[in-house]
Amino acid sequence: MAIDIKRPNGTEDVVPKNVHKWCTVEKIARETAESFGFGEIRVPTFENTELFLRSVGETTDVVQKEMYTVMAKETKFTLRPEGTAGTIRAMLQNGLLNEALPQRVFYILSCFRHERPQAGRLREFHQFGCELAGSPEPSADAEVISLANTILTRLGLKNIKLRINSIGCPVCREKYHGALRTYFESRKDELCETCHDRLERNPMRILDCKSPICRKISEDAPVIIDYLCDECKTHFEKLKGNLTALGIEYEVDPKIVRGLDYYTKTVFEFVTTEIGAQGTVCGGGRYDGLIEQLGGQHVPALGFGMGIERLLLVMEKQNCDFLVPKTCDIYFATMGDAALEKAMKLTANLREYGYYAEFDLMSRGLKAQMKYANKIKASFTMVLGDNELSENKARLRDMDTGNETEIALDDKFTGNFDAAYFDKMMNALEEQEIVDSFGKENTNG
Repeated sequence: MAIDIKRPNGTEDVVPKNVHKWCTVEKIARETAESFGFGEIRVPTFENTELFLRSVGETTDVVQKEMYTVMAKETKFTLRPEGTAGTIRAMLQNGLLNEALPQRVFYILSCFRHERPQAGRLREFHQFGCELAGSPEPSADAEVISLANTILTRLGLKNIKLRINSIGCPVCREKYHGALRTYFESRKDELCETCHDRLERNPMRILDCKSPICRKISEDAPVIIDYLCDECKTHFEKLKGNLTALGIEYEVDPKIVRGLDYYTKTVFEFVTTEIGAQGTVCGGGRYDGLIEQLGGQHVPALGFGMGIERLLLVMEKQNCDFLVPKTCDIYFATMGDAALEKAMKLTANLREYGYYAEFDLMSRGLKAQMKYANKIKASFTMVLGDNELSENKARLRDMDTGNETEIALDDKFTGNFDAAYFDKMMNALEEQEIVDSFGKENTNG
């Protein structure tokens, strides 16, 4: 019987030739977050299930349909379906919220949801996210939105629209829930089975239902902006003023509610129409009650999550720049055991200086070794045989131009052995840097 060793449905492998694309997103996101004062946090892949029940919300699709939960002896554990709950738990447990506020953290992690796999929606997916805890001010909302906007800009993305909304606080939400129940009760028989339960427990979840029928019914539903209390209305107006001051364009979309129960007041999405139905590349908002809900003091907070797979889809679609994959600096082609030992020593020396150097590991003939050097795109090659060893010198060949330079095989052969070679290596290293908004000219087309 054949053994099925294929990867699980809804997951993807990232092979070496594509890793540089992921590194591009991670590098720019990490460096941008750090420039905004955010520090990296790393949290477990799984948490006690109760954490997500209390934070994400029992009436959400995530909890009801999508979580991966296992029983380990007498404890239920769940693979994280999103990054915020575990991060806030870690901030609480490690005392970060007892330190100077606001606390700013970011993370790059994998998440897990049992969904129907499709382009831009996987069962294991990856997120860059951030959380800012401690400030109730609209300026904090603008700061977090500005961070997301800056990352997207530095990645080179175009035609990305920011949509914002306010879903109010518990005070104005109660009035809104009443209006929604009245509206949906008149069409209750048309709602899906899941939304029958939502109608009683949390009617706002109906607005986020994936059923085409429920979506159609929701089009004429009351909007939360009409029910905001004075405080929430003032907060939202100040946020809009802050975004205008920052030069960040936005659209008010009263239909945005987000899919998780912990959100309050500001919610936002960055969306594109270029990757089909899964067009949200970043989503977030404020969750002022979550920390208290998880056992801490009342500390207002907000954040966002960016789907890395979706970002890559858009970047590829728009032909954005990626970091240049690292290629071999120098390859030593050898003939004989003595030459192989010399190549091993020279390679070790060069690697100490940060060069990518290789020598033959397959006992190939000289012609096959040179063919391999071409395949790995080696910038330089050097042939070592009896003559080179006896004279303690060899010819360094530039694979782009074909030019050769005689090099002494002595202690100077360590990283600055030849001015022309060193200059070319420095230029190659500079080309590894992705162009961003710091004003560097594009070097990799």
